[in-house]
Amino acid sequence: MTNTTAAGRHRTLRGLFALVGLSVTLGACNYTSGEVVTASVPDDYRQRHPIAVHEGIQSIVVFVGHGRGGLSGPQRTDVIGLAQTWLREGTGPIVVDVPVDTPNARAAADSAREIRTLLAAVGVPSRGISVHRYHPDDVGTLATIKLSYPTMKAVAGPCGLWPQDLGPSVLNDDYAENKPYYNFGCAYQRNLAAMVENPSDLEQPRPETPPYTARRSEAFEKYRKGETTTTSYPEAEKAKLSDTGK
Repeated sequence: MTNTTAAGRHRTLRGLFALVGLSVTLGACNYTSGEVVTASVPDDYRQRHPIAVHEGIQSIVVFVGHGRGGLSGPQRTDVIGLAQTWLREGTGPIVVDVPVDTPNARAAADSAREIRTLLAAVGVPSRGISVHRYHPDDVGTLATIKLSYPTMKAVAGPCGLWPQDLGPSVLNDDYAENKPYYNFGCAYQRNLAAMVENPSDLEQPRPETPPYTARRSEAFEKYRKGETTTTSYPEAEKAKLSDTGK
């Protein structure tokens, strides 16, 4: 064996060892907090179906007949309710879409003026109201007044995705390993996102309100005297059905 051939083999072996070491080093980068990070579907339903916060649209629809101008009682309640929620969560102006060139266009214009009056009465400033006029696409349907504004919303999903069979099969390893199916927990996350009042509650707790000083002072005074600090209600005895336990 010549020295040239031996040197070439040594270089080849050194190259192979270098590749092995590089692969081990790169493989170590996949470890985070003792867990292997892979491209597989997470087992935790909160990671498979996370709740995200996006800017959505809150809206109501006001139906207006061609022979009536102004709003009905329930419609006034809807408009006032929208204005009150806008004061708490609105991130943009209230857009009032009013139909034009329709049989009820005149009545809709009268109703739109009343809507602006109600919004201003609740506390919505004039700069927070934007009136747009639109031509309905379908002239055969009743044109409506639409009120909408942007707001932050929590969303999750979509649900109903089934990438694998639930039963045993050759391609379904999750069944043999007793792992939850992909759609598991999606409806729960979606319903939770729909019910949460303030999306920021999902990220951080709200600050505590100041304690009621008068009630706290009274409880401290009873504690100092050795008296019970529980609240007694005179009506509690009247609510009992029998004298058992006395």
